[in-house]
Amino acid sequence: MKRPFEATLLKRRGGGTLGGSQGIKKVLVLSPSLQSIGGVQSYTRTLTSALEEILGAGCVRLATVGAESQIRRDGSVALKTSVKLRFAVHAFSTAIVWRPELVIATHIGVAPVAQLIKKYAKIPYWLVLHGIEVWGKLPPVKGDALRGAAKYVALTRFSLDATVARHALDKPAAVLLPPPLAIRVRRASSDSTSSHTAAPVVLTVGRLAATERYKGHDIMLEAWPAVLGRVPGAQYWIVGDGDDRARLESCAQELGVARSVRFMGALSGDRLSEAYERCSIFAMPARTELQGDTPEGEGFGIVFLEAMAHGKPVVGPRDGAPAEFIRSDEHGLLVDPSDRAEIAQAVIGLLEDPERRRRMGENAREWVEREFTRENFVARLRQALLH
Repeated sequence: MKRPFEATLLKRRGGGTLGGSQGIKKVLVLSPSLQSIGGVQSYTRTLTSALEEILGAGCVRLATVGAESQIRRDGSVALKTSVKLRFAVHAFSTAIVWRPELVIATHIGVAPVAQLIKKYAKIPYWLVLHGIEVWGKLPPVKGDALRGAAKYVALTRFSLDATVARHALDKPAAVLLPPPLAIRVRRASSDSTSSHTAAPVVLTVGRLAATERYKGHDIMLEAWPAVLGRVPGAQYWIVGDGDDRARLESCAQELGVARSVRFMGALSGDRLSEAYERCSIFAMPARTELQGDTPEGEGFGIVFLEAMAHGKPVVGPRDGAPAEFIRSDEHGLLVDPSDRAEIAQAVIGLLEDPERRRRMGENAREWVEREFTRENFVARLRQALLH
């Protein structure tokens, strides 16, 4: 039986598949800047190291953009022209001199350079599809680069389907390659609040950014009074920081729940792991909206996997990418992310039923440990390179 995230290979436009008899021996990876910490950066590092494991360290080269984007006076974000040119020259010259059989662009932002290499050096390229960066309207140069890829590497089927539908791609070759869970989890009780003296904790982890209000912090706060009405001692912990924090803190005050809501700031490493271990439930009812020029939503939702790996049941959205790997009633509950009453009821139901919570948490942990390993990631990538 086919595993849920087994590599899915489709026929390439024009017939045949990339790799196999063509013998991919060297790969050039093109990436945005790796100076910051984020999903694209983490995925790029994982992909590059997996390629090195498959092909050998000397057969993989990584060309990265040399600086982060800068905020303009009008509030938009863009790279300096000089940074773009240096990256393009470096990537193109590496391809011409080193002659890889394949280029992989890990973000649509660097795909135009991959297309340039294809045009003049006749080297095909793959493009990684993360999520919202390819769900909406694209400038012509990025749209052309999207359509010029020989294969798409999608983190979820949802992202692939959304991209294909939005840009009218015709039977594209694709592989599903979800990220492995990179953190090490200390095995502990799946319900660290089993003590009668410990207050039950509901946890959300995510950036508190005005541009990412789709993550669901607002509606969790709106649902919280109903949760407290049934579970008076419950606490809501919010891990993350950003320019929307002050507004959310004001919302908690206005809703009269500030005393039971803790804004914990950005956490990482052991402190983040401790938050996962301490919580009873992880909840992030993130909305997904594909209409319009600026769609929003989770392209994957690695924080769900992190919570599940800690043995915690999750409350997530019924639609969108996270619903692809969260099984409702088995790993947690999927809800309408716009319905605060349904969200409140899901949280209350889990808080009031420790045995159900424990069972779902164990199922979630076993699922993540089985499916989202580095070994599976490498195996899926190896299969993709051979077809």
